[in-house]
Amino acid sequence: MIRATESDNPAGREPGKRLKGGSRGSQLFSMDLLLDAVVIGVLLGCFYAAVSLGLSISFGLLDVPHLAHPAFLVMASYGVFLLNDRYDIDPLLAGLLITPLLFVFGIAAYRLYYETFEKRGSDAGVRGIAFFFGIAFIIEVLIILQFGVDQRSVTASYIGKAWRIGDMRIPFRLVVAFVVAVALTTLLTLYLSRTFMGRAIRAVAQDQEALRLMGANPIRIKQWAFGIATAVLGIAGALLIIVAPVDATLDRAYIGRTFCIVVMAGLGSMTGTLIAAIILGVAETIVLTLFGASWAPAISFAMLLGVLAVRPQGLFGRRS
Repeated sequence: MIRATESDNPAGREPGKRLKGGSRGSQLFSMDLLLDAVVIGVLLGCFYAAVSLGLSISFGLLDVPHLAHPAFLVMASYGVFLLNDRYDIDPLLAGLLITPLLFVFGIAAYRLYYETFEKRGSDAGVRGIAFFFGIAFIIEVLIILQFGVDQRSVTASYIGKAWRIGDMRIPFRLVVAFVVAVALTTLLTLYLSRTFMGRAIRAVAQDQEALRLMGANPIRIKQWAFGIATAVLGIAGALLIIVAPVDATLDRAYIGRTFCIVVMAGLGSMTGTLIAAIILGVAETIVLTLFGASWAPAISFAMLLGVLAVRPQGLFGRRS
C-alpha cells in the first residue's frame, strides 16, 4: 500500500507566499524568498551530493561509463522500502543493512563489465555505455514487474515534520540529507586520501603499470572501488525515498543531475562533488522560485556548459 506523504514545497515557504505581483518569473521577488531559496537550495544540494558520490568514484576515478548509476540508486530505494514496509525498520538503518548486498552486487556488475567489454580494448567505453544502459533498463522493468508503476514511500519520525523559522519551514528530511551527505563526503575523502587502497583507487585510472610494479592488481582495485561506489547507494537510496516518494522511472530524472554534478566538480573530487551539488541546488531552487518548475531541470546542463567553457577540467579538477 502506498503511504500518503506531505506535499512537496521545494522552496520551503508557507503556502500562499508567492512572488510579488503574481507568479510570473519576470517580476521581482522579496529578499525573504531569496533567503528561503538559498537555505533550501543548500539542503537540496547536499542531497544531490549524496546521490552523486558513488558516480564520482565509478565515473570520475575509474573511467567507467556508469549510466546505470541512477537505476542502482532507485533499486536501493526499493530495498529500503521493503525493509521499512515489512519490518518497520528506520529508512537510514535499512540503507545500512542493504549496503553489504549492494557492495557484492557492485563487484559482480563490474566483473561482468570488465570480462565483457573493458578487457577487449579501447572501444570499451562506447560499448560499455550500451551495457550499462541495458542494465538500467532491465532494473527498471524488474521493478515495474515487482512493484508496479505506483509511487512508494517510507515512514519515519522525521518525515513530514519541519523546523519553523519565521515564515520559513525547513523540512527535517532535508536536514537529514544534509547531515548524511556531509558525513559520507568526509568518510570517502578520508578513505581515498589516508589508506593505501584509497590512494590506489585514485591512481588506477592514471597509471596501471605503476600499480602493477607496486604489487597491486589494477582490476581487483577497480572491482573493489566499484563495489564501494555501489555500496554507498544504500544510504543514498534511503535519502532518496526519505526526501520524496519513488517510482520505477525516477532514475531518468537523476541521470542528468548526477553526471552534471560529477563533471562540473572535477572528475573524482569528493569535496568538489559536495560543493558543485550545493551550487546546483541553490541555482535550481532560485530558478524554480523565479520561473517555475519547468525551467529547473535545464539549469544543471546550463551550469555544466558554463563551467566547462571556463574550466574544462571542472571546478576542482587538476589541469592535465
